[in-house]
Amino acid sequence: MSDIDRFLQAATRENTRQSYQSALRDFEVVWGGFLPATSDSVARYLANRADTHAVNTLRQRLAALAQWHLDQGFPDPTKAAVVRQVLRGIQAVYPAQEKRAKPFQIDQLMLVDQWLTTGADAAQAQGELASEQRYRRNKALFLLGFWRGFRGDELTRLQIEHIHVTPGEGMTCYLPRTKGDRQYKGGNFKVPLLSRLCPVTAYEDWIAVAALAEGPVFRAIDRWGNICASGLNIDSLVPLLRSILHEANVDAPELYSAHSLRRGFASWATANGWDLKTLMEHIGWKNAQSAMRYIDGEDSFNRRRIEQNLPPVLL
Repeated sequence: MSDIDRFLQAATRENTRQSYQSALRDFEVVWGGFLPATSDSVARYLANRADTHAVNTLRQRLAALAQWHLDQGFPDPTKAAVVRQVLRGIQAVYPAQEKRAKPFQIDQLMLVDQWLTTGADAAQAQGELASEQRYRRNKALFLLGFWRGFRGDELTRLQIEHIHVTPGEGMTCYLPRTKGDRQYKGGNFKVPLLSRLCPVTAYEDWIAVAALAEGPVFRAIDRWGNICASGLNIDSLVPLLRSILHEANVDAPELYSAHSLRRGFASWATANGWDLKTLMEHIGWKNAQSAMRYIDGEDSFNRRRIEQNLPPVLL
């Protein structure tokens, strides 16, 4: 690989690159399309996939095709009117409600924290190092994911050398790349030291028991207690979280995903008086529209607001 190819590859997030490669393979190999494509062939591809693919998946396929044509210096066929009209028609015929992760509530966080803490302490007392490591790691994963509102991929990309703990105050996590960071400036995210449910203490306990000094923060642990050198795979994160929720007796663990921690914190903060500007700065959202998608009001059906303003009963 040349230096130019290496830098071009680094300019695209790994998960984006993989999804684009999968989209191109589906268009060219599975469906039998040709690249460069015409607008008519892209429209026919959309029509063929409409019965089996969600609209958001089709949009991602269009983005991949558009990027390939731009990279290769060809006109972008996805911008043609016929392609846009076919996509709108598919949306009309197959309307789909946006799926959102169930928000993780503070009382559930307390339940999981208590279960993980009890398990870690018991494993430590019995000298079961591998079990203690799993409990400590999982506790840090949940508390940091909730209070910092990290995305799943951000949790898996955290590096120990990019985390600085300020005694008595908290810690700062640096991410070299975040979603929407087109200039690759990275971002610093501050995590508070709390009297209870503390993400900083949980992080320090995990790093200490795992004897880690550098590299990924969250890693897989095999059945023999060996800690992997690489970080958790993003595809393994949701099964891990749901497994923990199941073992901690949280109802319907299958309804939760990594985004549940982010949505849960946003809803908790809003219910406790955080203004939108403060919440956006804490999470790292750039626009209010993105933030509002994650916030579930405490009275989501507006029942209390309506009830308190109903006219009195006439006797």
